[in-house]
Amino acid sequence: MLFEYLKEHYEPGEPIFTEDIFIEGMNRPNFIQQLKTLTDNGKIVRYEKGIYYIPKTTRFRRAAGPSPETVAQYKYISRMGKTDGYYSGGTFANQIGISLQVPMKKEIVSNNIAAIVREVMIGKQTFIVRRTNVPISKENVHILQLLELLKKLDSYIDGNYEMARERIVKYSLANHIQKADIDRYIRQYPDSTFRFYYEMRLDDVLT
Repeated sequence: MLFEYLKEHYEPGEPIFTEDIFIEGMNRPNFIQQLKTLTDNGKIVRYEKGIYYIPKTTRFRRAAGPSPETVAQYKYISRMGKTDGYYSGGTFANQIGISLQVPMKKEIVSNNIAAIVREVMIGKQTFIVRRTNVPISKENVHILQLLELLKKLDSYIDGNYEMARERIVKYSLANHIQKADIDRYIRQYPDSTFRFYYEMRLDDVLT
């Protein structure tokens, strides 16, 4: 019963968080027993506590599972249609092209962490995860990601400010960020966020 449910709802290699699973009529002891049986039989593989996956076959080995980045994405950023976080810091700066540096430890801001900041090991990769100061949702994720970047913008820029401005404007327009969106949240960020927002002249291009 459990394996049929997993095959219907998850692709091979996709992270399965046991906390997300609810099967009507299956109690917790029965769920745990079926989970153990499937693991013992090799039908599913335990990635870490509370996280499993259905192994997918590759040319070289059978039990290929999700990458650390995929697990981090599901755990801290988004899964099952719910948005809980975003990449931040030097990681995001590199993603949008204002920094050429690729951080060894990817940075994430998330709803799903109790500590203010914590280094999290997933697989063999370390992530720096920070607790958000504003609850993150699908509606505001791009706005908060931009404001978080502006907070320490000068520490990420490799080229000149005009190049950085072009990349930031492109990101803002692509994600339909408006002045009213900025006004709604910017007061919950430090003065440096205000300063870089106006130095980048973003007020001139956002509607």
